[in-house]
Amino acid sequence: MKILLTAFEPFGGEAINPAQEAVNAIPERVAGARIVKLAVPTVFGRSIETVYEAMKRESPDAVLCVGQAGGRAELTVERVAINLIDAEIPDNEGLQPRDTPVFPDGPAAYFAYLPVRAMVERIKAAGVPARISYTAGTFVCNQLMYGVLYYIEREFPGMRGGFLHVPYQREQVADRPDAPSLSGEDIAKGLEAATAAIVESGG
Repeated sequence: MKILLTAFEPFGGEAINPAQEAVNAIPERVAGARIVKLAVPTVFGRSIETVYEAMKRESPDAVLCVGQAGGRAELTVERVAINLIDAEIPDNEGLQPRDTPVFPDGPAAYFAYLPVRAMVERIKAAGVPARISYTAGTFVCNQLMYGVLYYIEREFPGMRGGFLHVPYQREQVADRPDAPSLSGEDIAKGLEAATAAIVESGG
């Protein structure tokens, strides 16, 4: 089995992205599955194009995209992506679309094609806080999740896909004393556990 793990570059003035740090820390094999890692630009449009090309090139059994959700206290496995871009901040190229569909010909929403609840339970069993999330936001993270599921439905029968958000890493909250965070080690441990749950579910 092959799993494509993607993570965004830093954005919003941050020096790091804990999603990227965690993906980089994951071993090359998890539960016997080969892990392919991909860095993704935090840019509308280019993010989907980058992952879509990797999906065609690698033909993975599953795609798990990972992003930062500053303000959340745990790893959150996303249940649904909506066909809406409504950016409250610019992306890394200064784009800030509002009230725009991800794909005009797509449905209102897609549900993740991954074992969401099993992933959450496996993360918790590893000693890392986790929960199911019912909103991936309306920024580049949601756009990418929706785009991956859009292409899976149209071009990759049998492939599975979804999204996992991680909180701030401890180093990011030195000037935000009230912001929740986790250590980089715990974030990576939780991501590895989520990936193992995907493998154990058969894809």
